[in-house]
Amino acid sequence: MHLTRHIGAAEAHILIEAAAAKAEAIGVPQNIAVVDGAGHLVAFRRMDGAKFMAIEIAINKAFTAAGARRPTSAMWEAAQPGSPGFGVNTQHHGRVTILAGGLPLALPECGEVVGAIGVSSGSTAQDVEVAEAGLAAFLEQIVGTAA
Repeated sequence: MHLTRHIGAAEAHILIEAAAAKAEAIGVPQNIAVVDGAGHLVAFRRMDGAKFMAIEIAINKAFTAAGARRPTSAMWEAAQPGSPGFGVNTQHHGRVTILAGGLPLALPECGEVVGAIGVSSGSTAQDVEVAEAGLAAFLEQIVGTAA
């Protein structure tokens, strides 16, 4: 199955299941959000035990990765005082985040971003690890390539 220009519930399910399996494997319950290319929420899962305060953070990580068309961690340096992007995290009513754990979902053949995954409730390193598992499943099962 090849995806073009739209991520729907079926694709989001693949991302969330793979991410949740990784979260279980590392013993860190997570909030996992998947958005479409415009940053609109397609699917969300709060695993038992995930921090409720991290729900919006996961959604905002996905929103930011979709809108910026790059991982949220890549925005950290540019958003520091004295840098050209300083204050970017105050945009869109505070929805833009520079916390690691948001990854864009880009089609390898053209680079088009069709959505994003955002994960939050562990350390940022754990959030990235779980998001990467979702991305790998997306690339393997939807696009047909390895991450």
